Amino acid sequence: MPNEPIESTPATLTPAEAWRKLREGNERFISGTTNHPNQDAERRSALVNTQHPFAVIFGCSDSRLAAEIIFDVGLGDVFVVRTAGHVPDDAALGSLEYSVALLHVPLIVVLGHDSCGAVTATMESFESGTMPPGFIRDLVERITPSVITAQRAGITDVNTTVEEHVKQSTHRLVDSSKIISDAVDAGETAVIGVTYRLEEGKAEVVSGFGNL
Repeated sequence: MPNEPIESTPATLTPAEAWRKLREGNERFISGTTNHPNQDAERRSALVNTQHPFAVIFGCSDSRLAAEIIFDVGLGDVFVVRTAGHVPDDAALGSLEYSVALLHVPLIVVLGHDSCGAVTATMESFESGTMPPGFIRDLVERITPSVITAQRAGITDVNTTVEEHVKQSTHRLVDSSKIISDAVDAGETAVIGVTYRLEEGKAEVVSGFGNL
C-alpha cells in the first residue's frame, strides 16, 4: 500500500523520524516500488506561499545522484543544496544555515556517491602535483584534506576515499557553522553523512552528529 503523503505543515519530526522517511523512500527506489508522493497539482498549490521540508540534503551535483528520486520524495519534502563533491563553500553553508534557522529542518544529510568525479580529480591532482585550471582548482583544494586523511590511513581507492570525504564534510559543517552546531547540541537537528551506491541504488549512513 502506498505511504501517506507528507503534509505541507511545519515539520514536527525528530531527526531519527526524518531519516526513517528517507530510508523508507530509498528502499522503495531500490525495489522499484516508488510512490512518487506529493507531486500532484494539489500539492503544488499547497506550497505556493509556504514550505516545510523535513530534511535538507547537501549532495554532489553529479547527474546520477538526484536526491528527490533516490529517496522517493516530492515537492516541498526536502531542501536540496548541491555542489560538485558536496564542497561546503560559503554559499552552501549559508543555504544550510537558512534551512536550519528559518525552515527548522530536523535533519541534514551530506550525500556522497561512489565513482565521484570531483574526488577522483582531487586524487589525480594530489598524485601528480598539478592543479586543474579555473575554479575547478577551488573544488580540488577543498577536497584535498579528505584525500590526505584517507591516504594517511592507507586508503587509495576512490570509493573508500569518498566515504572519508563524506565524514570530513559532516565534521566541517558542524565545526564551521555555529547555527548548525547549536541546533545539533539542542537536539533540534542531526547531521549525518551518507554514501550512495550507483549500481545498487542504496544510501547508507557512514557518520553523524546528534541523536538519530
